[in-house]
This record gives sequence, structure tokens and C-alpha cells, in this order.
Amino acid sequence: MLPLSLLTAAQNKPMLVELKNGETLNGHLVNCDNFMNITLREVYQTNPDGDRFWKLKECYIRGSTIKYLRVPDVLLDTVKEEQNRARDVGRNSRGGHIGGRGGPRARGTRGGPMRGGRGRGRGA
Repeated sequence: MLPLSLLTAAQNKPMLVELKNGETLNGHLVNCDNFMNITLREVYQTNPDGDRFWKLKECYIRGSTIKYLRVPDVLLDTVKEEQNRARDVGRNSRGGHIGGRGGPRARGTRGGPMRGGRGRGRGA
């Protein structure tokens, strides 16, 4: 499971973010980007010692400062099921032909008689 696909599925869901400096932020995910920068709303911030709290309306977190993210377990299961379903659909929709790259022909045949034996050669 890819982390960014999990984050995009987690939009508007509650999550806990611990930063590298030890602070924690609890809030609802508003947005994320490819660098894992995230925006949370209705945030409760806790200092590293756990004895001070702040309530923030919205908070932007740079992805490189994140130590870990915690999302609801139900969300993990949902994303796994969606990815498995998408993978199965992709397998079934690739067509029914046998062989790769155009069909079950022998190596070296391009529709005409085989010339040479190895590589492309020089001839016309």
C-alpha cells in the first residue's frame, strides 16, 4: 500500500501526526501533496512533554518534519480492499490474447520470412 494513496483516502478523517521534535497534532486531514505536506483542521497540538495543549483552527505541516502518522484502522482495510479490487479489474481487462507484445508468434518473426538468425543484421 502506498502512503500517498492512503493519505488521499484519509481526507476529512481524523488522524494523529507526531513530528520529529516530539510534538503531536490531532485533527482532520484537509489536504496532502506529493511531498506529504498536510493540512489539518480542528487541531489539538501537544508539546513534546505532553503537559501543554493548544487548539488550532487549521495547521499546515511540512512533510519532512513528520515522524509518523496514525489513521483509523478501518481506513487501512478500506484502502487495501480498493487496491485489490482495482488490481483484479486491471488483470481482467487486459485482453484475452495469448503471448506478449502482439500474440503467440515465434521469436524473430515480424510477418515476413526470417532472415539472418541473430540480431537485426545489415541486410535489407
